[in-house]
Amino acid sequence: MNTPDIFQKNALKPIAGCPFCKMKNSIIIAENKTAYAIRDSSPVSLNHMLVIPKRHCLDYFEMTRQEHCDAHELIETLKDKILENDPLVKGFNVGVNCGETAGQTVFHTHIHLIPRREKDTPNPRGGVRGVIPDKMNY
Repeated sequence: MNTPDIFQKNALKPIAGCPFCKMKNSIIIAENKTAYAIRDSSPVSLNHMLVIPKRHCLDYFEMTRQEHCDAHELIETLKDKILENDPLVKGFNVGVNCGETAGQTVFHTHIHLIPRREKDTPNPRGGVRGVIPDKMNY
């Protein structure tokens, strides 16, 4: 029986109208074999970055193992560079919205790397739990 490989269904096929499928090289900050990084166009904080697989996939769960590894490598590289150049950064949020219900607005996987500085919010406790405000303070 010939089983289709669901992980290759969109292999390197750009999707018309997808802003991340045809990214201009001039705004790419870093890249490796399967992923690249850009500055977020609506940053939450200074140096908020997006790490994006080159292959069009809808969300984090469609990424291959290699794409996960390469994305993680870029996140680590960007984190180190941000810390080296901005002594005020004391932490990071790393997040992915998967599906419209979770807040995803661009349906090509992108991982947010958000630098955090002391007092950038009155109470950072709960971090990513803040996506549901009543659950943030526990």
